[in-house]
Amino acid sequence: MEDELGSHKKETMCEVCSIQLDKVEQAEMLTDKELHILRHPKRVISINLPVRMDNGDVELFSSFRIQYNDARGPTKGGLRFHPTVSQDDVEELAFLMTLKCAVVNIPYGGAKGGVAVDPSKLSEAELERLSRAYVQAYHEHIGPKKDIPAPDVNTDSRVMSWMLDEYETITGESNPGIITGKPKHLFGSRGREYATALGGAIILEEYLEMRDRNEEDIDVAIQGFGNVGSHLARILDERGFDVVSVSDASGGIHDANGIDIKKLLDVYEDDGDLTNMENVEEISNDALLTSDVDVLIPAAIEDQIHEDNMDDIQADLILEMANGPITPEADDHLADHDVEVIPDILANAGGVTVSYFEWLQNISNEYWTEDRVNETLKENMVQAFRDMQNIHEQEGTTMREAAYVLAINRVLDAERYRSNLSR
Repeated sequence: MEDELGSHKKETMCEVCSIQLDKVEQAEMLTDKELHILRHPKRVISINLPVRMDNGDVELFSSFRIQYNDARGPTKGGLRFHPTVSQDDVEELAFLMTLKCAVVNIPYGGAKGGVAVDPSKLSEAELERLSRAYVQAYHEHIGPKKDIPAPDVNTDSRVMSWMLDEYETITGESNPGIITGKPKHLFGSRGREYATALGGAIILEEYLEMRDRNEEDIDVAIQGFGNVGSHLARILDERGFDVVSVSDASGGIHDANGIDIKKLLDVYEDDGDLTNMENVEEISNDALLTSDVDVLIPAAIEDQIHEDNMDDIQADLILEMANGPITPEADDHLADHDVEVIPDILANAGGVTVSYFEWLQNISNEYWTEDRVNETLKENMVQAFRDMQNIHEQEGTTMREAAYVLAINRVLDAERYRSNLSR
């Protein structure tokens, strides 16, 4: 089933971003200099990391750190360990991080990092040596006022702990603001583990309130039951939504009356198999995506809605919690058929927003309560939604185009005030 999830021909992030930039260029009449700044990263760093393996051999791993734009502040972005990591992928993810930080108006630029490795083939000791090797290689290029890494695909708070320790060992001073996504015992932020999901729920509620619709009347299907999807199912269930379908890479389940999410979470924690839930119908990922629900939430991987299934989408609204779950062709088709899409650069920005809060706490040595984190996250997400919605209504764009216009204008305004641009 995992192969089926990824079986559609992948649209590269470069193509997706270029298509959206072309749309903004037409709407905003951007200059050649503005487009040049937007299309090219400020700094690209590529280093081969030598790591001693448990058998005594030394292997080299290709690695990258791309700092796309720092006009609005130090760059910020995750670090992923994955065998298919390439410079092109990391570059486009760094571009998207630039926009994501701008659309929620936090004072960061965008960055991303990656190592071409399959971490499942490493021992814990090898994984730690690789994590420390990355910091050894990049420590001069990162810092709380330069570039702040965070977890991404196949990295977690444990990896961030090793990296923090290595950085502080090299510099000889305590500096927890160098990295976010840390465990709370190493000054990570309360609420960070579910921040992406909570941010998405806040955006969904704001959308429904604007349209005078009640949560109790909304059926939701969630594709993906990892950290984001499982937390989102729990949050939406607690807030009165009917979560009728969920899935992971092995398949999905459906209950037209609403799944008992609390029970499902217990079942999933025990054996990691959604289909062991009793009194539900088993469905495929494809069936979930095309099911007749009010809100469809792709929270798994990219390119899940595409030319082969776009005609079958029945949801009224799609909340993009995964990065790039809709191909550009499908995105245009959905817009033509009045299916609204809340774009990923807003919908899943709760994670980077609370990472910003973690950084703020670290550099001020002040630590917030969980309630304060969540309340401040709500303020930021609601304001970002309203800023996007104003453009959406005034200019008659899709919400995705409005989010891109909002973010790009904020980046270019910062460049202008730095005198890097002139009309």
